[in-house]
Amino acid sequence: MPRLFEVIAALDALWPPSRAEEWDAVGTVCGDPDAEVSRVLFAVDPVQEIVDEAVKLGADLVVTHHPLYLRGTTTVEAGTFKGRVVHTLIKNDIALHVAHTNADTADPGVSDALAGALDLRITGPLIPDPSDPEGRRGLGRICELDRPETLREFTARAAARLPQTAQGIRVAGDPEAVIRTVAVSGGSGDSNFAAVRAAGVDAYLTADLRHHPVSEAREQSPLALVDAAHWATEWPWCEQAAAQLDALSERHGWGLRTHVSRTVTDPWTAHAPSVTPPSISGAPN
Repeated sequence: MPRLFEVIAALDALWPPSRAEEWDAVGTVCGDPDAEVSRVLFAVDPVQEIVDEAVKLGADLVVTHHPLYLRGTTTVEAGTFKGRVVHTLIKNDIALHVAHTNADTADPGVSDALAGALDLRITGPLIPDPSDPEGRRGLGRICELDRPETLREFTARAAARLPQTAQGIRVAGDPEAVIRTVAVSGGSGDSNFAAVRAAGVDAYLTADLRHHPVSEAREQSPLALVDAAHWATEWPWCEQAAAQLDALSERHGWGLRTHVSRTVTDPWTAHAPSVTPPSISGAPN
């Protein structure tokens, strides 16, 4: 059975902390380096629901994509929700490790998993990592469809293959536009519009798209925009990451048992579609 420091070394080889953005907070949050690890739980968010699931599962290590303390803290007092997470982890001898932007740009990374979930063929990174001589690492991925689809059909594909959330899928563009090439980026992606336009793709699937960037992007080109929930675009990475650790475990003879949380930690819990046209909403014309 491996020690925590051995498993962390393997995870850091997959997603080197040195490749994280300067503002990011990746690596091991808590855990005894000499503790034995037999069961690992992967999840997107280090929230109480996930930690409680780890306790129930008997996990020794939780690996999440999102950091617990992205901006630092001065307290882990259990009366705060993040402090309670820390207390629960330590009381139950569970370690927490984070792979965030270092997993976004990895090969394979978060966007590879997203493209795989959508059954898209990857042709390269959207924003290449200049330190990668092979040109495989980087942020986002440029992809091709096996056959052309309308935007309506591609939206249905995304809705069917990504985890279900209250938001569902939002779309900006002509539903009958033909889609042959797509850029994808797991998580918040509206800072990448310039790279997406330069790539010349027909559609861009990401999350957390805001009004003004979308409005400006639509004015500049016919690019179709497909906006999924942040959590849904990153959850496929958990399955990919668990499979990577499984392969390492087999290679080293560790016998680790890996699990992927199916708990939906997207913060939005309900969606009510608009039914009243603006002209009869009660406001003066």
